[in-house]
Amino acid sequence: MDKDFKMVATTISGLEGVLADELRHLGAREVKEGIRSVYFRGDKGFLYKANIALRTAIRILKPIKRSKIFDEEDLYEAIQRVKWERLLDVDGTFAIDAVVYSKNFTSNSHYIALKSKDAIADYFVHKYKKRPNVDLKYPDVKVHIHIHKEWLTISLDSSGDSLHKRGYRSATNIAPINEVLAAGLILLSGYKGEENFIDPMCGSGTLLIEAAMIANNIPANINRKHFAFENWKDYDEDLYFIIQDSLLKKIRNAHHKIMGFDKAPSAVKKAKQNIINANLEEFIGVHHVNFFNSKKEVFGKTTILFNPPYGERLNIDVEEFYKKIGDTLKHGYPNSTAWLITSDFNALKSVGLRTSKRLPIKNGDLDCRFVKYELYEGSKKTKKFSES
Repeated sequence: MDKDFKMVATTISGLEGVLADELRHLGAREVKEGIRSVYFRGDKGFLYKANIALRTAIRILKPIKRSKIFDEEDLYEAIQRVKWERLLDVDGTFAIDAVVYSKNFTSNSHYIALKSKDAIADYFVHKYKKRPNVDLKYPDVKVHIHIHKEWLTISLDSSGDSLHKRGYRSATNIAPINEVLAAGLILLSGYKGEENFIDPMCGSGTLLIEAAMIANNIPANINRKHFAFENWKDYDEDLYFIIQDSLLKKIRNAHHKIMGFDKAPSAVKKAKQNIINANLEEFIGVHHVNFFNSKKEVFGKTTILFNPPYGERLNIDVEEFYKKIGDTLKHGYPNSTAWLITSDFNALKSVGLRTSKRLPIKNGDLDCRFVKYELYEGSKKTKKFSES
């Protein structure tokens, strides 16, 4: 039986708690939140499961060495102390990714990555008179170097490409929402597929697809073609398929509506194509509709969640645009819960509705707020007036 080992799942700032909950639900041990990361323990099978199933992880790292270092010479020596032949063939390929948060290292991350590459190459030359090649696109082994203050952590990147690359998105609009962020927002909203879901400005359909995968309990990365751990020397293909099959058996059929609107025919077309790519067309409806001319036409509890244009994406009157959002929600979508993400905090004032939650979150480099509105039948003022 495989022994448990430490792992780190990286994520977006603001989603650490969601990712920690996901990990506990999957069966991880010793789960602990960090900054844009969550630490946990599991075995080899769990490493495979985490990559396939986690919705809010960007990558899963397996630390292999931790050392105290003070300069580049220490870095070089620490890397040379790893028995690299156990992880990488001399005829294989590798790539280095580095992140540095330390006053001791004035060099940028790219330079540290180059120094680390030299240390690994020299290790093989010294031992075998030959060295593995660097392949930045499709390496056999991807090494992650993390320096924080005086601590170096050397990890193997088990994911390869970022886990937001689910494998279903072939068509995009300008500034599409990241899949990990989309899933995180949906999970933060509390949506689990037990009610209707509407994205009234759906763009290329990412929020709709992630919502349908959550509603049906479909593993987030089931459409991915490849994970980096498949190149590892200890890769167990039989175990991988056992884990994959166990996750597929937990898929359920959702029965509530999942709908997207967009006023642009091109967006509707792209969304439909991505939904087909994800094999979810039977669960999602996409319609050529201008949200501002729409109203709620579904019965029962409904979550409205959307990513309206903001920042450089908005070439119109911002105040007027956000006022229309508020008016449409207030008059057209009673008995619903609405969530939206924006980096334009002033624009939020124009919505004209009171927020019941405001959560800080990052969208790329933008500081954003994810806000919640409870929509009643008529306004609260009207209710009070009718009761008096």
